[in-house]
Amino acid sequence: MTAMASRRKISLKRTRGDKVFNVINILLMLLICFLFLYPILYVVSRSVMTDAERVARPLAMLPRTIDWAGYKMVFAPNSNIVVTYWTTIKRTLVGTSCNLVMSTLMAYVLAKRDYPPRLLLTALLVFTMWFDAGLIPNFLMMQSLGLSNNFWVYILPAAISPWNCIILRNFIMALPAELEESAKIDGANEGRLLISIVLPLCKASLATVGLFYAVGHWNSWFDSMLYMTDRHDWCLQYVLRQIISSANMSDLMEQSADATVNPPTEMVRMACTVAATVPILCVYPFLQKYFVKGVLVGSVKG
Repeated sequence: MTAMASRRKISLKRTRGDKVFNVINILLMLLICFLFLYPILYVVSRSVMTDAERVARPLAMLPRTIDWAGYKMVFAPNSNIVVTYWTTIKRTLVGTSCNLVMSTLMAYVLAKRDYPPRLLLTALLVFTMWFDAGLIPNFLMMQSLGLSNNFWVYILPAAISPWNCIILRNFIMALPAELEESAKIDGANEGRLLISIVLPLCKASLATVGLFYAVGHWNSWFDSMLYMTDRHDWCLQYVLRQIISSANMSDLMEQSADATVNPPTEMVRMACTVAATVPILCVYPFLQKYFVKGVLVGSVKG
């Protein structure tokens, strides 16, 4: 016992090379964290920094004086950004819900091994990942369907993502077949089997796919440019793009009549960037624990 304990102590004792490796590893991780955090801190500090201090201290991370004029302009009651902000929130909530429902239903059907057309349907689903009709046919189709200047143009064309649907399909196929057999013996139909057996076991994959869909809806702007002519129906990211690429914001920001002095353009741009980024940054940590598990388990078996 004494010899075994001594050998264990020797094996657990860290060598000089291990200590050097740990120090280098920690320094490298701190450097990587700084590289990721610096752009965020830079944008946040610039959003509350005065124009004079921005010119005098171009690399400063912490402002000496805080000016909320940019955020006041962005979140003014009659600001166009407030309207587009709620449009984006509504699009993300409604779109993600529809995406999860449609993708789950299709993935469940494609995962049924005793369903003969599933291979053909899977091939057609994968085919849409490689080939697309093109911009002009899609635009003409949206017009013919009456979806131009319609909120549902944000939801219906992208109701199912082939990639996310395949992830859910592979996850469902990895579930033990005995669960389905025992549920059917107890008298469960397909709907009960999906709701009571499959969905509770797919929480990790559903959270991962839901995060993909939510981020996609939140960051989308191209469909607003194509199908929406009224600026009140634009999404937040498209307004942000317009603000960043425009030198004059008077045509994009609707202020009250008593606003006599506009904040600096750079301050408003940074404030809009922070407002568009914070919601996703707040949601992601709560879904991070499902992220790796959902992707790995859903990609093991197909």
